[in-house]
Amino acid sequence: MLGGKIVLSKLENDNISLKEVYKDYFPIGAAIAASDLEDEGQREILLKHFNSITPENSLKFAIIHPEEDEYAFDDGDKIVNFAAENRMMVRGHTFVWHNQVPEWLFKDESGEAVSKEILVERLKAHINTLCRRYNDKIYAWDVVNEAVEDKSDFLYRDSQWYKIIGEEYLDLSFKIARQASQNAVLFYNDYNNEKPEKLHKSYKLLKSMIDRGVPIDGIGIQGHWDIHDRDLFDNLKAAIELYASLGVKIQITELDVSMFSFDDKTRSILKPTDEMIEQQSKVYKKLFEIFRYYKEVISGVTFWGISDKHTWKDNFPVKDRKDWPLLFDVDGRPKSAFYSIIDF
Repeated sequence: MLGGKIVLSKLENDNISLKEVYKDYFPIGAAIAASDLEDEGQREILLKHFNSITPENSLKFAIIHPEEDEYAFDDGDKIVNFAAENRMMVRGHTFVWHNQVPEWLFKDESGEAVSKEILVERLKAHINTLCRRYNDKIYAWDVVNEAVEDKSDFLYRDSQWYKIIGEEYLDLSFKIARQASQNAVLFYNDYNNEKPEKLHKSYKLLKSMIDRGVPIDGIGIQGHWDIHDRDLFDNLKAAIELYASLGVKIQITELDVSMFSFDDKTRSILKPTDEMIEQQSKVYKKLFEIFRYYKEVISGVTFWGISDKHTWKDNFPVKDRKDWPLLFDVDGRPKSAFYSIIDF
């Protein structure tokens, strides 16, 4: 201990667990696929460093409920049961989203748009089925995901949920989820909601819901960031403080730090440069300084993946481009970003 700072050698770092370092702060999570549990390297990292899991895709509507009378529970069951066996927490993701929804959901037998009443009943059946199956094995749910429009002056995204049910669909989703699961922590989850324009839209939406008595318990800040955003830290602190004023829990739900800005269409980089790696380490270090500072209101930090071996950023927004946004490299070794967030 030097001046209140924990100083660890690299050898000691190699033997330390991320979840243990942060046990007095907040749970450390990772989004996973069922296939990760069959990968020895991914599984080893997961068990050593993480105490919370989010099924990356397995609980999304189109995956788990592909037909009205058909559920595909296999992958969801594998992940949830693995977590229970290893005393890990599970975040459920997600009941209501405009993407990854099955074709049948919004249509009637003739292929026309379904009525509001039928869509609400389908939503209720879906939420009730998942909550009954997983009961207290899932401690939190992203009830509604990405409902705020970020490309215009409109508050609500023009999704099929909004077109058919209207703005009431958010209130109904949370009320149905609360009835189905009395103990789960219910979150609204979104991306870019730390940026000023979307922050104030999201705040307006959440405050109005809370004022109406909607049972919303928390806000998820996804955290899909990159090494080039110069306004990130100030924006993030302002967002945490504004959301905290609502009296809700705050979680970082889908954290990764891309080597590329969203508008960068570069394709030819085969591995990150030393400068990229150093800058990513600095960004992660500063982010976790902020998370620790606000530990009284931040109740969880989840990375959107386990290691750089495979992540959703490998093909998005540029097809076939590799990215390296996480703490562990393609071989599962800790990167400098890992060391930057455990040495404090």
